[in-house]
Amino acid sequence: MPVLPGQSLLHYRLVEKIGAGGMGDVWRAVDTRLDREVAVKVMSERLAHDTEALARFEREARAVAALSHPNVLALYDVGREDGVSYVVTELLHGTTLRTDWPKVR
Repeated sequence: MPVLPGQSLLHYRLVEKIGAGGMGDVWRAVDTRLDREVAVKVMSERLAHDTEALARFEREARAVAALSHPNVLALYDVGREDGVSYVVTELLHGTTLRTDWPKVR
């Protein structure tokens, strides 16, 4: 199932795609229950039925959920809706580490 702006996954309304990676896309979204902006990482359609990829996606979510540190995103939710696997985290504004990497070295 393709994911589009304006679509909802449970009570998360997807607003705009803000990033992409090997496992899927990251969307700026609104948590309509708590009235706050969040980031929703949606697993790629091409991996939706790959059991190893699904297991890795869930392992990564559990690993993040086990951490509590100011430099780690807070994980709010993880789930699957209409065949779409997703992870919901806090939405941070600013530059990426990739952008800042030359300055950090």
